[in-house]
Amino acid sequence: MKLDSWIDSTVWNLGFKLAETWEEITIFFRRFRVRGWKRVGFELAGEAMTLGTAGSVVLLTLALPAFEETKEDWRNHGDFAVTFLDRYGNVVGHRGIIHEDSVPVDELPDHLIKAVLATEDRRFFDHYGIDFIGLGRALSENARAGGVVQGGSTLTQQLAKNLFLTNERSIERKIKEAFLSVWLEVNLSKKEILSLYLDRAYMGGGTFGAAAAAQFYFGKNLTEVNLAESAMLAGLFKAPAKYAPHVNLPAARARAAEVLTNLVQSGMMSEGQVVAARRNPATAIDRAKVTAPDYFLDWAFDEVQRLAASGKIHQRSVIVRTTVDTGLQQAAEAAVESGLREFGESYRVKQGALVMIENGGAVRAMVGGRDYGESQFNRATKALRQPGSSFKLYTYTAAMENGFTPETMISDAPISWNGWSPQNYARSYKGRVSLLNAMAQSLNTVPVRLAKEKLGTGVIADTAIKMGVETPLRRDKTIPLGTSEVTVMDQATAYAVMPAGGLQSRRHGIEQVINYEGEILYDFARDEPPAQRVVSQEATSSMNRILTQIPVIGTARRAALDGGVVTAGKTGTSQSYRDAWFIGFTGNYTGAVWFGNDDFTSMNNMTGGALPAMTFKKLMDYAHQGIELKPIPGIENPLPHGNHATGPAVADAGHKAGDVPALTRPRTLSAETSRVLRGISERLKGAGPAVADISSGAGAETVAGPGTPGTVSDAAPPHRPPAKVTPIKLDAKP
Repeated sequence: MKLDSWIDSTVWNLGFKLAETWEEITIFFRRFRVRGWKRVGFELAGEAMTLGTAGSVVLLTLALPAFEETKEDWRNHGDFAVTFLDRYGNVVGHRGIIHEDSVPVDELPDHLIKAVLATEDRRFFDHYGIDFIGLGRALSENARAGGVVQGGSTLTQQLAKNLFLTNERSIERKIKEAFLSVWLEVNLSKKEILSLYLDRAYMGGGTFGAAAAAQFYFGKNLTEVNLAESAMLAGLFKAPAKYAPHVNLPAARARAAEVLTNLVQSGMMSEGQVVAARRNPATAIDRAKVTAPDYFLDWAFDEVQRLAASGKIHQRSVIVRTTVDTGLQQAAEAAVESGLREFGESYRVKQGALVMIENGGAVRAMVGGRDYGESQFNRATKALRQPGSSFKLYTYTAAMENGFTPETMISDAPISWNGWSPQNYARSYKGRVSLLNAMAQSLNTVPVRLAKEKLGTGVIADTAIKMGVETPLRRDKTIPLGTSEVTVMDQATAYAVMPAGGLQSRRHGIEQVINYEGEILYDFARDEPPAQRVVSQEATSSMNRILTQIPVIGTARRAALDGGVVTAGKTGTSQSYRDAWFIGFTGNYTGAVWFGNDDFTSMNNMTGGALPAMTFKKLMDYAHQGIELKPIPGIENPLPHGNHATGPAVADAGHKAGDVPALTRPRTLSAETSRVLRGISERLKGAGPAVADISSGAGAETVAGPGTPGTVSDAAPPHRPPAKVTPIKLDAKP
């Protein structure tokens, strides 16, 4: 009783004292109470403080992802000086500070600085990363024009995007861009920001930075450019691909005239000071034939940095011999572009990406988007997209590793998995089907049934990772149907395991790294471990039997190559037609093709068996001209039937992989004839104007253009090494 009494009294006294204290506090603050009209102001101020505090917390939450980007050593991104060669030793581009040494802002011509600021950011020295006045003016002008005629991004915001972000159009990216621009203003001076902007911006023609652009377009040091040339350079920042003078000189001059007008309107120069530049516009060096595999070079530059970070190379000024084949690269770009030009509007698709790997792991071609000048975001290596049914490769491979065969029968019937009920594309069911037919017809219930009843999602994800998928994968119940995002490079790498006989594909873009003294710092064949087996021979043979039937009886009939070249692969289409894929291979090459839209909008019912399969066929038909055909492991009769080099008896003999020698696909002209014609072409090119038109037709390397999709010269495929020009002998055998 005493304890109970003590608790009651203590609690009551505590409550009484708290009430008494609260009353004293209330009485104290009453003296500060505001009445009348002043109360409105105090109430608004109080609400503003409350909302401001909450807003600060929200801003901090939004800012944290942006500031994560600054943790990397972003200043030293360009410390490497790399010259890139193609597989044959020809220079194809540069990356790092070799795009020209940085020129201090104080040494730059005054008219160049004014031209850039008048066009890109007139209030650069007045704002703090975000120009609200300029943004308001841009919104007003755009509203008046009924479209986008002015941008509101400051020069600092553009630098933040170039240094840390991508060209992805999203609210998240704009928020990050705003915070990073403020961060740059806090940590760097205005001169440093301007210098970085001029050094890092893409200027067209494969050049980065104003100094490199001055050398590329005018053959001058940046400190020597005149006002007309400065205006042309300043005009490139908006759209380098559109206004590059070596591509479209009239457009470049029209853009330069706008820059000169901006100089006058901003008050930085008078009309009298720019009149000479208007009358004598700049003329660029003729570089119309210069092309660079820029998406590939960006990826290869990342690979160089990865090798340096792992300690495999210790020098930063190097020459890199890459795996890219410029002939195949041009053909790949032409295949993607011609497909988009011909079918883009009807399918409502605007972007495509492609990776081509030769058996052995060398990346021969890469298309990271439709236009590098418009967007340097590499959709082949960085874009995460749903692979759809093309992901079924890993489900079926896991099944083959667990004792299933292509002839194993399984039920194609309705199935539910914790409330999820996937359906087939045609909303119908086949009943009992073999695994071969299930994959060939891309049935959805079968891989889900395998995952639910036999394999588990973890096994499927682990199989994909073993085969070369580097993107982290979700392991939920929907993974058998390809809902976990991957890259085009992931898919190409993993599918290339199949023509490699189940061994790692050893995907790589760098063959050698050499310093300027000729010392080999890195050699892929010497310094990388041999390929490890990731899929058993039995499972590989079973999967190849299935995959080679898909272009014959399945969803990829448009991918079947001409001339009977055995083709294997799988289509894929994601939900709501946002992504369309075809990944396929022959005994020689593996190719992964993707089409879609950057903003994830749906296409017009395009499946992987349509434009992706056709693009694959267009490139592969070209790539297989006049080369030695290799068999696909585990396939009977792996080479074209009726090949003139073997005859029907050999072609139909039923040899297994390893028993059939590699054959050469019939070509229109012999190799000797091609070399002779090529020599004639080279000799005529130097013969002067009288025969200039003739040389463009004889033996010239022709890649399919938008107007003539799929047409290439059989005489001298561009992906073959250039032949030496030798005297033509009269007794040369055709």
